[in-house]
Amino acid sequence: MSMQLRVVHRTTYTYDGKAVASYNQARLTPVTTPDQIVVHSRLEISPKPWTFEYRDYFGTQVTAFEVVDPHESMTVTATSTVHVNRPPVPQPATTWPELTRREVADRWTEYLMLPTAVAPPEDFAVRCREVASAAALPGHAARRLCALVAEEVRYVPGATDVLTPAAATWEQRAGVCQDMAHLVIGGLRSLGIPARYVSGYFHPYPSPAVGEPTEGASHAWVEWWDNGWHPFDLTSSVQPDDRYVVVATGRDYDDVKPLSGIYSGAGTSAMEVSVELTRLA
Repeated sequence: MSMQLRVVHRTTYTYDGKAVASYNQARLTPVTTPDQIVVHSRLEISPKPWTFEYRDYFGTQVTAFEVVDPHESMTVTATSTVHVNRPPVPQPATTWPELTRREVADRWTEYLMLPTAVAPPEDFAVRCREVASAAALPGHAARRLCALVAEEVRYVPGATDVLTPAAATWEQRAGVCQDMAHLVIGGLRSLGIPARYVSGYFHPYPSPAVGEPTEGASHAWVEWWDNGWHPFDLTSSVQPDDRYVVVATGRDYDDVKPLSGIYSGAGTSAMEVSVELTRLA
């Protein structure tokens, strides 16, 4: 079943005084892939900025923008319509020896690195090796590792922040979608399985009603290489279907931040974010 979704992602910054200048990057435009087609996308920014668009190293659409007039608030609204039609995920096929070949290990070397954000603590790494030793294929190990994290790490909003490393998430056995994704990514990479972070949205209802706006949020899940990228959502313990919209992929959260930047002139700022999803067809 295919699905057409409209996503409205609005972020408002309010400054303590006037910001003299603001320099930012937005990764809020979904990508067009064989599984999803971006029918329409628009990025509106107030106050009116100077903008420049490009695709980053990982293929994400980036809008760089500058607001150089003094302003007390800034609003960024991304509106996209996306047609999604995801085929069933193939069964695992890649073997353990094939992961070490140049065609995999060299091609996806960025997705085998273990920076602090995803590096697994030793006790979790041991569990990962136990899972791998019992798995005939890397794809089987990947699914079991996802199940392990889903079983042992509770989804607890506010238990972490965007800087919390995977090791801390495992220690407290609590986190959000970003933390679970980082933990699984580090575990997979420690086994030699290329894995990447996916950022986007998903409609929370299994069978969304057409035309009914629904509150949503930015979401994160993982993909691992198995003769193609295989996705899995840790928080729902499902393979992403037509309710999921991909915006960006990267090594970890730092590569896919929806908004990032710097500003000057004001002392502090507050941020409000809302996401609305509507099934159109």
